[in-house]
Amino acid sequence: MKNLRFLNALVMLFIGIMVSSTACAQDAKQKASPPATASGKVGDATITINYSSPSVKGRTVWGELVPYGKVWRAGANEATTVTTDRDVMVEGQKLPAGTYSFYAIPGEDEWTVIFNKTAKQWGTQYDEKQDALRVTAKPRQADTMNERLVYDVTNEGIVLRWENLEVPVMIQAAK
Repeated sequence: MKNLRFLNALVMLFIGIMVSSTACAQDAKQKASPPATASGKVGDATITINYSSPSVKGRTVWGELVPYGKVWRAGANEATTVTTDRDVMVEGQKLPAGTYSFYAIPGEDEWTVIFNKTAKQWGTQYDEKQDALRVTAKPRQADTMNERLVYDVTNEGIVLRWENLEVPVMIQAAK
């Protein structure tokens, strides 16, 4: 009798593990814009970008999915965040150490890049009054097509890459 109870408990445990692992695997597969992180050093500063990475999925991104001249959350889901552990100069302007939500206003020839003081927010809750810094950056043709939105931290700053476009944002150590 004890062996039968033990066997039943063991079978139920096994079934529970299988059901929960299947549910977790389906959740991971169903994320259209999975979370991603890019981190690196710019001088002495560590820069970390947390974002959700949408896919092109055969769409025209720039000027259609992401319209020109309008604030874009620079990712999907929650607001993309940029954290710097030291004061830095972004395109020649000072940005104090901290965590910022990251937005952009794309244009065909020039982008406005926005660091907003409200870091923890849903991506579409942007409030211009909370901007810590706005700078301009020049987009350029990417060497390769990027199906997913990707951020990179380089020794010269950060680079947003998606579809056939990349936008470098120059960052240096604060003086």
